[in-house]
Amino acid sequence: MKKIIVTGLMAALVIACGSNNSGENQAPSSPASSDQSSSSGNPSYDPNRGAGKFTKVEISASLDAAKAEAGSKVYSVKCSACHKLTDEKLVGPGWKGVTSRHSAEWIMNFATNTDEMLTKDPKAQAQLEICLVRMPNQNLTDDDARNVYEFMRKNDGIK
Repeated sequence: MKKIIVTGLMAALVIACGSNNSGENQAPSSPASSDQSSSSGNPSYDPNRGAGKFTKVEISASLDAAKAEAGSKVYSVKCSACHKLTDEKLVGPGWKGVTSRHSAEWIMNFATNTDEMLTKDPKAQAQLEICLVRMPNQNLTDDDARNVYEFMRKNDGIK
């Protein structure tokens, strides 16, 4: 009986955390004329920015406090169960220093295009090997992703 319950719980976990990226919440991008588009309408893969619609994100030298506060709220609801703000791994990797390790475009593409990034990006695949759990699609809007990035910058000490 115990084996049946454990098997059922594992199946529910796999279903809950499985791939659900149907692209419903992803607006098609309008890539620059030099970029080739993939079948999803996103510019072709670039190792510096990953796979997704974000090709150039304007980041100011100083922190946007309003975006960081909005990002804090998104983090509390959608991210904190798996990510700590330190460098300690929980389910997913800790966020300390993440903005110095990855570009804004890479982070925002990963947050909004998780499944494709895990399929194509070696850095994302390396994290998956360490964490052993695929990040589920959180259906973040573009604004949510930008706000979470600003919150990450705040966490990394940007003022």
